[in-house]
Amino acid sequence: MSGLPSISLVTCSFQQGRFLPATMRSVLEQGYATLEYIVVDGGSRDGSVDAIRARAEQLAWWVSEPDGGQTDALIKGFARSTGEIQGWLCSDDLLLPGALDTVGRFFAAHPEVDWVYGDALWIDAEGRALRAKKEMPWSRTVFLFDHNYLAQPSVFWRRSLYERVGGLQREWNLAMDADLWLRFARVSRPGHLAQYLSCMRYYPEQKTRALKPAGRKEDEALRRREAPRLAALPRLPLRTAARGLRVAMKALSGGYTAGVPRESLPWLSGLETRA
Repeated sequence: MSGLPSISLVTCSFQQGRFLPATMRSVLEQGYATLEYIVVDGGSRDGSVDAIRARAEQLAWWVSEPDGGQTDALIKGFARSTGEIQGWLCSDDLLLPGALDTVGRFFAAHPEVDWVYGDALWIDAEGRALRAKKEMPWSRTVFLFDHNYLAQPSVFWRRSLYERVGGLQREWNLAMDADLWLRFARVSRPGHLAQYLSCMRYYPEQKTRALKPAGRKEDEALRRREAPRLAALPRLPLRTAARGLRVAMKALSGGYTAGVPRESLPWLSGLETRA
């Protein structure tokens, strides 16, 4: 790994003792030599702290204390980080084996790229693979007027870019990632690393599903900020056009025919079941 950049990864968590051990294993078993792993817990009382303490010697820093929510926890974690490359992994998501090595090598080989997003797998609450999320190239139109299609745990960026745009903003509770990606995109076009880097859980209690109406309001606020003239037009025609572009671009990228890699299945099963 000589010459590869250091990577800071932050995991934010609250009352996620059910998933946190597997999330931490997926990071700490990457074997990336210059990984700086930070865990910020919001004062959980469900066994999460015991899981963190069990891995404390492998962490750069951790804390368990009341905070202002997910965005506040992430800001706190990144303020402690020192890595050249940054990213975050929510406490119910996973990194696939070799993800950090892939990311580190990409940034080392592409000094002109400031941020990159990879593909992901959807999994259920028990860690069973549901489907592949193979993505299309960057389109601001699709992002704004259809949906945020970037798999958050598969997005990584240079520290210099994060600092340049002012980092995460506490005003966003659900769209903190979309807000950050849009501010990144104002100054730097992202690269698309067409490899599976992470797994995202899909289950009823998932934050974005449970708070969907509030999430839609934040998305609309971002549209009004980024494209006020278009956002003032009737929503349906814009959504229809953006959806058509989305379908065409994703189809050309093979997104609708991609399957879950078979080699991921035994790893997922083993990660979820072992201590």
